[in-house]
Amino acid sequence: MDKVLSFHQGRLPLLISMPHAGLKLTPAVDKGLVEQARSLPDTDWHIPRLYDFARELGASVVAAEYSRFVIDLNRPDDDKPLYAGATTGLFPSTLFDGEPLFKQGLEPTAEERSTYLETIWRPYHNTIRSELARLREAHGYALLWDAHSIRSLIPHLFDGKLPDFNLGTFNGASCDPQLAERLQGVCAAAQGYSHVLNGRFKGGHITRHYGDPAKHIHAVQLELAQCTYMDETEPFAYREDRAPRTREVLSRLLAGALEWGAARYAA
Repeated sequence: MDKVLSFHQGRLPLLISMPHAGLKLTPAVDKGLVEQARSLPDTDWHIPRLYDFARELGASVVAAEYSRFVIDLNRPDDDKPLYAGATTGLFPSTLFDGEPLFKQGLEPTAEERSTYLETIWRPYHNTIRSELARLREAHGYALLWDAHSIRSLIPHLFDGKLPDFNLGTFNGASCDPQLAERLQGVCAAAQGYSHVLNGRFKGGHITRHYGDPAKHIHAVQLELAQCTYMDETEPFAYREDRAPRTREVLSRLLAGALEWGAARYAA
């Protein structure tokens, strides 16, 4: 495989993960996709651009290069379901609207998918694991922010319109409750935006697997409604009239998390 992820090492105890921002396809996936999937509609569009301030802030950043249509980096390697009801797996077979992802008989083979697991999924998770260990060793704790976005209206997955900021802490298991409270306060103060904690999205595999407050690793997933910063229909354009305000809220969320960590772990 060629480059499967991008990684920037920062100086603060914060790692931002972007597992669904990738756009690359393998030859087998590219050949097999149905026509309506070719625009990669279920991508977390523009997330690296939306969070590009994080590097200057001093955060570490890891981002996927390959599309979730190849392999979903936010699912466990044993492909156990994370949510009740409609969802997608380690190797997605449907679009978010429930329609088939691949033309009949043109799904990647088991051998090809095994290769994706070893050459795309494992390097991404090895990077998360090693960077969290480094941050905890250097600072005494580590913060993991799993950055996602999704269309605000997907009837197949959830009823009604999604709140703008969907914070997930695996029902309080992946981070200190005071950190979650701090983040909710930031969202509540953001005029014109709605938010929820542990609603439809409670955190995927990354949040659930790596968040371990007892070991001083605090993980939060943010599922951001795409209407806050982009057009949710093709060509999925980034909206300069919406994105700057949303970036300000994201910046305050990350700053709030770091301020909380500095106070919680003050020498």
